[in-house]
Amino acid sequence: MNNLGPLLKAKSPWPSNYRPEADVTPELAPTKASYYQSLIGVLRWIVELGRGDLSMEVSAMASMMARPREGHLNVLFKMFSFLKSKHNGVTVFDPTEPEIDLNQFPTEDWSATPYGSCKEDIPLNAPPPRGIGFTMRAFVDSDHAGDSMTRRSLTGFVVFLNNAPIFVHSKKQGSCETSSFGSEFIAMKSCCECLRGLRYKLRMFGILVEHPAYVFGDNQSVLSNSSKPHSVLKKKCSSIDYHFVREGVAKNEWRTTYLNTHLNPADSCTKSLPGGEKRTRFTGYFLHYLD
Repeated sequence: MNNLGPLLKAKSPWPSNYRPEADVTPELAPTKASYYQSLIGVLRWIVELGRGDLSMEVSAMASMMARPREGHLNVLFKMFSFLKSKHNGVTVFDPTEPEIDLNQFPTEDWSATPYGSCKEDIPLNAPPPRGIGFTMRAFVDSDHAGDSMTRRSLTGFVVFLNNAPIFVHSKKQGSCETSSFGSEFIAMKSCCECLRGLRYKLRMFGILVEHPAYVFGDNQSVLSNSSKPHSVLKKKCSSIDYHFVREGVAKNEWRTTYLNTHLNPADSCTKSLPGGEKRTRFTGYFLHYLD
């Protein structure tokens, strides 16, 4: 690693415009490939332990573990040098309730839709809830056709209980979507599946869950189709995601609204942003640097 001196003060986790799937440097020898895989394991634990600002980069580099190349290993070194320069980043678990503008989440009449007057399914074997409730929020985003080789999109979302981050997710989607509408709806469905499972788990822990989850996204079309009872689906390929999300809104499990992409922390889970911009996105939500 003696030739990595210029990386010791890295200001961002990745080189500018780097695409790991397009790297054509020589493949690593078996011993170095094993070393690469072990570094990925370390980075995954770092993300799990609070450095959600690296979730997208770690996810992308982990997808290269089958055939890692020299360029991939050098990028991992750069990621560790970025962590060294920002070693004092801390995740803040704030128990205070956020302020929610309920005017952004109006209650709609879904009785005339195919979902009817449906209600959220409450587990019958859950223990009696104790204590006070909380506010659940989620921020969701998708990077349409982000993979330059397969043109698959990335799903990213961040889930909060009150002002504490509970889950940070970044993963390549399993199908290739021809439109941003499709990829954003897949991301919304993945986020809502996580919310449904989390709400069930909290109820089984005996925690009071009485309010819907408030979901913020930056695709106007998806949010309009999610929250308006009389919207019409024009892309049949998105029908499963479309009805899953809408039925949850009808059940009042979650509600959706628009958030400008420049204010959306989930944007950093789908795009490799410069270090300074990553810092701006996450600071104020949960990640702080003790400079």
